[in-house]
Amino acid sequence: MEDKKSVMGTLRRKAKFLRYSRVGNKNSSKSEVREECLLEEQMSVSVADLLKRSRATSLINLSHQQPAEVQPSSICISSPATALCMSLRNIGGGTGLTKLVDSSDWPSQESVTHSPCEEQNISNSTDEMDQVLRLRDTRIPSSESFAEKPHYNRNDSDTFSIHDNKHNSILDMRTETAGVCEHQREPQRTYLLTICLKEGRGLVIRDRCGTSDPYVKFKLDGKTLYKSKVVYKNLNPFWNESFSFPIRNLDQKLFIKVYDRDLTSDDFMGSHGVVLNTLELEKTSEMVLPLDDPNSLEDDMGVIVIDITLSVRDGKNKKHLNKGSTIEHNRRLTESMKKSQLWTGVYTITLVEGRDLPLDGQGDVFVRFKLGDQKYKSKSQVKKVNTLWREKFDFNQFPNGSSILEIEVVGKEGRKCEECYGQCEINLSGLPLNQSTLFTSELDPGRGKLVFLVSPTPCTGASITDLVAPPLEEPHERENMLVKYSFKNSLKDMRDVGFLQVKVIKATDLMAADLNGKSDPFCVLELGNNRLQTHTIYKTLNPEWNKVFTFPVKDIHEVLEVTVFDEDGDKAPDFLGKVVLPLLSIRNSQQVACPLRKENLGGLSKGTIVLELEVIYNSVKASIRTFTPREQKFLEDNAKFSKKVLSRNVVRVRNLYRAVCHVNQFIKSCFQWESVQRSIIAFMFFVLIVWYWDFYMLPMFMVLLIIWNYLQIASERVTKDLDTMELNEEEDEDEKESERKGLMEKIHMVQEIVITVQNLLEGIACFGERIKNTFNWSVPFLSNLAFLVLIMATVITYFIPVRYIILLWGIHKFTKKLRNPYAIENNEVMDFLSRVPSDVQMAQYTELSSCSLHSPVKRKRASP
Repeated sequence: MEDKKSVMGTLRRKAKFLRYSRVGNKNSSKSEVREECLLEEQMSVSVADLLKRSRATSLINLSHQQPAEVQPSSICISSPATALCMSLRNIGGGTGLTKLVDSSDWPSQESVTHSPCEEQNISNSTDEMDQVLRLRDTRIPSSESFAEKPHYNRNDSDTFSIHDNKHNSILDMRTETAGVCEHQREPQRTYLLTICLKEGRGLVIRDRCGTSDPYVKFKLDGKTLYKSKVVYKNLNPFWNESFSFPIRNLDQKLFIKVYDRDLTSDDFMGSHGVVLNTLELEKTSEMVLPLDDPNSLEDDMGVIVIDITLSVRDGKNKKHLNKGSTIEHNRRLTESMKKSQLWTGVYTITLVEGRDLPLDGQGDVFVRFKLGDQKYKSKSQVKKVNTLWREKFDFNQFPNGSSILEIEVVGKEGRKCEECYGQCEINLSGLPLNQSTLFTSELDPGRGKLVFLVSPTPCTGASITDLVAPPLEEPHERENMLVKYSFKNSLKDMRDVGFLQVKVIKATDLMAADLNGKSDPFCVLELGNNRLQTHTIYKTLNPEWNKVFTFPVKDIHEVLEVTVFDEDGDKAPDFLGKVVLPLLSIRNSQQVACPLRKENLGGLSKGTIVLELEVIYNSVKASIRTFTPREQKFLEDNAKFSKKVLSRNVVRVRNLYRAVCHVNQFIKSCFQWESVQRSIIAFMFFVLIVWYWDFYMLPMFMVLLIIWNYLQIASERVTKDLDTMELNEEEDEDEKESERKGLMEKIHMVQEIVITVQNLLEGIACFGERIKNTFNWSVPFLSNLAFLVLIMATVITYFIPVRYIILLWGIHKFTKKLRNPYAIENNEVMDFLSRVPSDVQMAQYTELSSCSLHSPVKRKRASP
């Protein structure tokens, strides 16, 4: 009986504790709630620690972390209490947990009162405690099993509840975040993907010469993570390039795509995909990836060998590591861009002549040169056995670029008919610096030889840096540049004219080229044939590049072209805007916001770009360079027919013709005495100039003309107004014009332009042909007349000085109107040439005369 009473007392104490724990959640103070939570947390540790099959190690760690925070409180536990105290004492290693389970702190049996309501609570609490005790033989499920089974409910907090459908009871257990909420933290975890591109083996052929120029792109989610350098003329390339990139979602596929670098569009050489969630964490794996292309018929397209590592980044330092990784990634990209863009030397190539070239009909012959991506096409010359070119151009030497110079001699007949006379290759890697080497390369057997010179010279001045460290702001760098290009060094290295520094800061309000309303802009800078570019900033219309570029200046009359493109994956980039700045118009150290123009530079595009430019040059070198041949661009755009361009050029020629006619009309008015005062002044000026004429007066007259125009501009009487020049020739303008005008009006407009050009070309051709026919006895009478006149002119100029002859001719012109007021003004030389027939007229006259030989009368006489 006593045993039953003791059991009932124990149950009452447990019921009272559970009732307080349930009801007290609503009425207790904040400190009681906090104490209750700590109690539940320690309760979970104690129960889990008693289970034989539980994760004892992790829960022991939890009990070590929190005993100092737990305050003594009431706890419900079944008899015998000594075993529990011993167990907790062994775990806790201190007195805190012993106090926690001391039975003296519990309410005594006498203090517990009975009521019907409390008896019901006692029965409910008994069931719940039985549920707790049954957990001894039950293994606590892992976090994965909670996610799989619906009766394990995971809440938003760091607690989970175990539901028992049979007893309708719930046991709340609080765990540490690191031990249980593993699945919740999975989307927040960040990984670092590190890849080392090692080599390629047995790649496919994409060039006509039997090789390829491969490079590799790594793409994730449609964006290019990394682009390798180009290895020229190699089917087994070796890269050994590494990069890292942060990854948030492993349910993606990394695509490795290989391309062959070409001038126009790159050829696809195969790809392979790597699923990221199949990689092992914290392990470097070498992967040999076979390339494949569904659209290709090749069975074996080669392999790409990479080392790949997927590592977990620390969540505590996530923001710091993300920033550091981004900086490191940008640094690697910048270094890679520097290696592929910056040149360390220049090959100066002089094309001299071709010897013993074949003569197989009429046409032209030209030479193509290729060094890596750089290509140059010489001028076309008429086919001869020994053809002379005498052209000079430069190719840049890149550290990792190709040193094989490819040469091709091509004969051309018509627009599309081309024939290759032969090819040759020269290795430029071992040539001595600052010395010209003569090459006489043999073309195909029996097709001749090609003679040219190659002179390699080192080059400095090209660089890419961050905005925080521009070259001209480094200590003593500006002074060194000013000394280098000072007047006393004017005769040193005549080809090094100056130094240009361009700060590409940012662009604002660019055009949206992607479907998401954003763009992926990058900027390309071109100075002559030299080209540098920034990195790409993704998904923005207001990019900030903050890069500094420097160029060596070879000609101060060059223009800097700054073009903004939108990166479009494997496709050609989309044009966003362009700015063209002559070097002579640069104002040093001034930040300017330049509005972007359209591709043809006609109208304004959307957006502006902020630049800061500074150019330092030697005036003497620049002046001497002005009188040497101008460097031709390697790549010239193919001209296309445009109605707007044709109309604009006709207007330009017409304006020049009107200006000449205006001057001619002014001279005629002096001869016609339309203004007596003006004619007298012109006559006196003419007599004095002719009488005292010397050759120095010709350049002096041009100097006076330049001074006169300068004074006009300085006094703002004349402005350089070019706003009337129509430059827009875009298709949208043509479409708008087409909407406004009908079909017949457009036909008439084009017809008028074509007729004007036709008449102009006909007049120029007739003038030249008539001069030619005067001397080739096409019309014997006119040739005899010209012969007699020229003999008389020879005798007269031999005995009479030219000064007197010109003076007599001027007096005759000025007095002709006074002597005969109604005389018709004419030009004797032009009147004579108008009588000489052109080639077209000669052909027509010949046809008419040939028809007269077959008249009906002669045919009757000729018939038997």
